[in-house]
Amino acid sequence: MAYALLRQPGAAVGCVGHRGAKGHAPENTLASFNRGYEIGVLAVETDVHLSKDGELIAIHDHTVDRTTNGHGFVKDLTLAELKQLDAGSWFDPQFAGEQVPTLRELLAWAVDRVPVAIEIKNGPIYYPGIAGKVIDLLREFAMLDKAIVISFDHLVLREAKLIEPKLVTGILYVGGLVDPVAAARLAGAASINPHWAYITPALVQEAHAAGIAVSAWNPNDLPTIRMLAHMGVDSIGSDFPDLFAQI
Repeated sequence: MAYALLRQPGAAVGCVGHRGAKGHAPENTLASFNRGYEIGVLAVETDVHLSKDGELIAIHDHTVDRTTNGHGFVKDLTLAELKQLDAGSWFDPQFAGEQVPTLRELLAWAVDRVPVAIEIKNGPIYYPGIAGKVIDLLREFAMLDKAIVISFDHLVLREAKLIEPKLVTGILYVGGLVDPVAAARLAGAASINPHWAYITPALVQEAHAAGIAVSAWNPNDLPTIRMLAHMGVDSIGSDFPDLFAQI
């Protein structure tokens, strides 16, 4: 299934499962991604950092402290060390033993199931070459048309497009940009991905007129999700994808 960027006329708004299904399972674990898939998300979203030995790791924070029983920066831990951590018990004892997955493991699971949104984490800790590594994996799994790469670092998105022009990218931002459409074009992005509070009907209309998709993050209540759907956004990231059945 190709990544559905633009919402088709009359179609329901799609949910991008934030870190899988973060409200239902420990974020960025295979249990969470699978839960999102079971609910029926448009795509699952994850974040990637680089380990000490250069592996792409699916984890949100620069450190492992919040979401595992370990301590330290992802960049200072090897894959073997990361694999020893418990990434599930903090959420609920039933998830004890869930591991921190690699992006390779996520793509191997997702390739025949669901598209993937990959957020490159780049700053304040920078990972030289991370864009190329992500692209290499997407090529290996033949998932260039089943993924979108997003980032708050628009420079790394521009770098990624130079490496692989077929790659679909989206600019993340929080706040009011003077010209979001221009920012997307400068980065070579096909989507703007603002925090939901900065989306207006006028912004959606302007983006769509330019052929650019609008993906909101990260409302977790039904009234806000309904409001954004009514505005015409193309997709919405949420911790609770089960809410979308009630729109």
